[in-house]
Amino acid sequence: MSIWEALAVSIAGVGAGTINTIVGSGTLITFPVLLAVGLPPVTANVSNALGLVPGSISGAIGYRRELRGQRDRILRLAGGAFLGGLAGAVLLLVLPSSAFALIVPALIAVALVLVVAQPRLSRAVQSRRARNGTEAPAHGGPLLPVGMTLASVYGGYFGAAQGIIYMALMGLMLDEDLQRLNAVKNVLSAIVNGTAAVFFVFVAELDWTVVVLIAIGSTVGGQFGARIGRKLPPTVLRSIIVLVGMAAIAQLLLG
Repeated sequence: MSIWEALAVSIAGVGAGTINTIVGSGTLITFPVLLAVGLPPVTANVSNALGLVPGSISGAIGYRRELRGQRDRILRLAGGAFLGGLAGAVLLLVLPSSAFALIVPALIAVALVLVVAQPRLSRAVQSRRARNGTEAPAHGGPLLPVGMTLASVYGGYFGAAQGIIYMALMGLMLDEDLQRLNAVKNVLSAIVNGTAAVFFVFVAELDWTVVVLIAIGSTVGGQFGARIGRKLPPTVLRSIIVLVGMAAIAQLLLG
């Protein structure tokens, strides 16, 4: 790898760490760069997954203020994130790369619709509960961990727009501030990426130079993303999620 290729990978790592912390989909920045410098697709994917783990941790640390009081919520969802991430990592090695070619863009599109409609849907659900005299299920009810586990399977497999799917599910089922949900998203993403990465270390071929470059870049980017993302109003954050999701759909369909 030339010095210019190494620089490109490092910069991509910073960008991925930043956008992952704010929204998700940082893989859409790093993955094409790794292919451009000559890595095979599977090697690029697994090296990228391991390299982005420090960035996810960095972003979660940057959101530590928003994590206060959410320990029980994270513990309830962490098991599904671990199992889903492991299952997705296994699928990456046994399924053809085209397996999710059609379903992934559709999945992201549905998530974007939920992100956009979430405020109105939440108000409608709250009004209905007020009329019926019922309360919201604690921790999102049984559907939330199931949905988050399935999203984690996808995250362990590829991960692009995983954060958007997380935000859509939690925003729909939890009556919570968007920034606090984003903090949870960062922790769960770190668990999924970390689980998949540990699995890949033992069973897949890694490019350790790429891993180190992305790890350094994404760690720096995670701090940038936390500083930027925590200051964004909910409407702006929601708009960024939609724009990034649309870019992800376009890249997956055209790529």
